[in-house]
Amino acid sequence: MRVRPLLALTAAGAALVAVAPQAGAATVQAAPLPTCRPSAVEVGARADARDKTVVRITVTNRGRHTCAVDRLPTVTFGNLDGAAQHVPPGESGPYRLVTGQEAYATVRTVGTPGDETRRVGGVTVAADPSHHGRTFSARELGAGRYVEVWEPVSSWWKGSARAADEAVGVGRG
Repeated sequence: MRVRPLLALTAAGAALVAVAPQAGAATVQAAPLPTCRPSAVEVGARADARDKTVVRITVTNRGRHTCAVDRLPTVTFGNLDGAAQHVPPGESGPYRLVTGQEAYATVRTVGTPGDETRRVGGVTVAADPSHHGRTFSARELGAGRYVEVWEPVSSWWKGSARAADEAVGVGRG
């Protein structure tokens, strides 16, 4: 059982209660985090050694300041239209990255096996929709000559690789 995260939440909750404004008092909104510049983030991707339809992606803040990427990574496949759908479905929003912090997402390139599976030469991953992203060839991913794609799904950015895997129903062996 992990006690520290629970204690941290309790302490945070207590701090919020302690500083909650009284009725009628003015509240101050924190300034939104700036979007990470493309040059400040490093995107990585690698296919699972045993299941080439699972790709694990990372984004690391290599900049000097805390910034935000979209909580929904953008993952596209070769020249196919569209991007991986997110599990669970959701809307864009900021995902905070402290300097040096890494976030994780897992993609299942074949969400539901079907007769219409496509083969592409690579995958493009963007940490934020305002970025062009980085393209990884199938060979760079470790997927072989091509990546199979059919109804792909992606997790949101997560704080751990295990959480990203669990979000799309992938177990680690």
